[in-house]
Amino acid sequence: MKALVLREYNRLVYEEAPAPEFGPNDVLIGVKACGICGSDVHGMNGSTGRRRPPLIMGHEAAGIIIQTGSGVSAWKPGDWVTFDSTLSCGTCEFCRRGQVNLCDQRRVLGVSCEEYSQPGAFAELVAVPARILYRLPDSVSYEHAALVEPFAVALHAVNRNRPGLNASAVVIGCGMIGLALVQTLRLAGCGLVVAVDVSPEKLKMAEKMGAETVDSSATDALAAILRLTHRRGADTVFEAVGVAATVDLAVRSARKGGSVTLAGNLAAKVEIPLQIAVTRELTLYGTCASSGEYPACLDLMARGVLNVSPLLSAVAPLREGAAWFERLARKDNGLFKVILAP
Repeated sequence: MKALVLREYNRLVYEEAPAPEFGPNDVLIGVKACGICGSDVHGMNGSTGRRRPPLIMGHEAAGIIIQTGSGVSAWKPGDWVTFDSTLSCGTCEFCRRGQVNLCDQRRVLGVSCEEYSQPGAFAELVAVPARILYRLPDSVSYEHAALVEPFAVALHAVNRNRPGLNASAVVIGCGMIGLALVQTLRLAGCGLVVAVDVSPEKLKMAEKMGAETVDSSATDALAAILRLTHRRGADTVFEAVGVAATVDLAVRSARKGGSVTLAGNLAAKVEIPLQIAVTRELTLYGTCASSGEYPACLDLMARGVLNVSPLLSAVAPLREGAAWFERLARKDNGLFKVILAP
């Protein structure tokens, strides 16, 4: 099969690769669409330590079943599917609780780290366990289904820290997850959603999705948030970057008794203003991947409640993937989600 392989950091090669092996409880999928995640772009240059070459990256994907393992009865060749980015074991204590994102044997497609290496979906074929499959509604295209994963991540984060009706919320970072959070928080009934970023293009998109916006490169972001929240701070804050400065801003932006959800995961360690968190009696939530939110996201997409079309910037052949990675790494204006199609 053809695949886009990270041969070494900052070097992606479109080349022939071995077809994936699959077991009796797995399915072989012909990949039709796979989104380039921000974590893939950071992984390409080695900054995260979780994309160690050689590796086929890619975890936001959809396609058609080509072949099923001998133990699979609920699926058949020809079914249109998407699948969780997390490969869970299905048997550990956390899986039995439904917390598959905390699985003791958890692997993520397209990730290679100290613990494991799992080939991803920037390829013509990918093999995954049948238990992580989800059937596509007729009205959801392969390209839109490839955006389910970031929306499921956003929905899981909001489920972790459900805002009250008419609550005020701040989203720091307007990448794909941040923009998905804006839509999800509006859907959850927040009366005010404030989006913070340094990119005018991203802020413009957040505004289209119903957020008030703050350009933190041009203004004092904390002062702007306090002004929009009547000097109280926000009821809930979602941090979607994962570096020290934005985590610090998130904690400072929450009102007394408020909450902060940490969704960003770029830096391994950050400092937080501990005394503010303690004396304001803040609640801090961590949130990781998703845990069963795919069906809800697919249904919301099918009914047009979640609008993913504005976020889809380009659909390009997989063989052109290296060039699109470079454009995303350069942060070319106007680019949000790029889908690669084998």
